Amino acid sequence: MAKNKEAKNKEAKTNGDASKETTQLPLFYKNPTPLDAKKHASLSLKKDFGFSFTKDINAVPVNMVEMPQICHFYPIAFSPDDNATPVAILGLRDNENLFLDAQNNWDMNAYIPAYIRRYPFIFSEIPDSDQLTLCIDHTDEITEESKERPLFDAESAPSDLAKNALEFCKSYHAAAGQTLEFSKAIAQQGLLIEREAQINIAGNRRINFSGFRIIDEKKLSELDDKVFLEWRKKGWLPFLYAHLFSGAQWQRLTRLLNQRLEKEAA
Repeated sequence: MAKNKEAKNKEAKTNGDASKETTQLPLFYKNPTPLDAKKHASLSLKKDFGFSFTKDINAVPVNMVEMPQICHFYPIAFSPDDNATPVAILGLRDNENLFLDAQNNWDMNAYIPAYIRRYPFIFSEIPDSDQLTLCIDHTDEITEESKERPLFDAESAPSDLAKNALEFCKSYHAAAGQTLEFSKAIAQQGLLIEREAQINIAGNRRINFSGFRIIDEKKLSELDDKVFLEWRKKGWLPFLYAHLFSGAQWQRLTRLLNQRLEKEAA
């Protein structure tokens, strides 16, 4: 029985900011380390490390602003916790990403969620401060001592690579805050219901995929007019509908899984 473990994975400090807590790291990250010009003067990002870090996940957090793109490729669901984090469903079996091929290339025709594109960089909270610092997942798979793709230049200033990562993380952090407000409001209005998808696959077999929530269209249609108008003023309506439209992508996942099963059987 496939179960959406990633959707239950509490990934995260609201879409994945690193924190002072060490007991639970954001999804993908093994050793998020604050970048330091002295300590990391010769540190470089490995070239073309690819998307292998996504191989064993079947859902990933998404931000509200990207849901109109996400809905064309992935079903969008909401996590079962109080934050109700929106997630893109990437696979129907545990530890399987259907958008990644055997060479760790992402499906060239599919939008890549920002959470994945941000990796291996992430913001971290500075203890007893509202400030954030840029971190990198400092592992042998991601970083190396070289001049290939340096994070700092000869004058110990951030390289263009580090500057671009900083700007991306700034944008992501702002979007994550907006997403938290959006998803919590949906949960607080009681619009989310638990759902189980029954997927028919090759060989007359069936996968029951659970552990996620969706917006109940009936409850949405009965939403208080005052709340609905407030959400319209906030510009949230397109993102609600993007979630609803994304339901058509369960068929895409079923097709991708059947194609993979055919290859496995060959």
